[in-house]
Amino acid sequence: MNIIPNRGSKKIEELICYQKSMIIYDLTYLFAERYLKRGDRTIDQMVQAARSAKQNIVEGYTAGATSVETELKLFNVAKASALELLADYEDYLRVRGLRQWEQGSKELAAAQRIGREHCDVAYWMELAATRGDETIANLAIVLIKQNDYLLYKYLQTIAERFTQEGGFREKLTRVRKERRGY
Repeated sequence: MNIIPNRGSKKIEELICYQKSMIIYDLTYLFAERYLKRGDRTIDQMVQAARSAKQNIVEGYTAGATSVETELKLFNVAKASALELLADYEDYLRVRGLRQWEQGSKELAAAQRIGREHCDVAYWMELAATRGDETIANLAIVLIKQNDYLLYKYLQTIAERFTQEGGFREKLTRVRKERRGY
């Protein structure tokens, strides 16, 4: 799996962590509208955390064309926002006495497999349309954890690439020196 596409040929929409963040946002919006009471601050908190994760991936990827430092910072913000959302879903299940799928359960294994195989919003929204709050929350938890791993790998790869190649300014300096014959 190519976690980081070549910027010259790939759009943000092709980035797997962006695709997953779109699914997480849409699932969260549906979940909040369907299962949280109007006026509950948790609605805004969850939807904004999901949005922040998605939007910071967009901003980070875009900024990465000229600033690895900004890219790293924004992807870290995306990661933190997603983990805040994860805690909200876990809290929702816990305080309502609902089951969070445990390691080794057939539900968790199936959701993890589906999460690896499907990255389109329509698939997940169709799936969620016929499921209850416990299942949707658990599906969101699985997707958030998978995306957290992808973001972690993305950050590692970007940091390694920066260590090897340097940043935008360093590259420009090298090109300038080469052209001047230094």
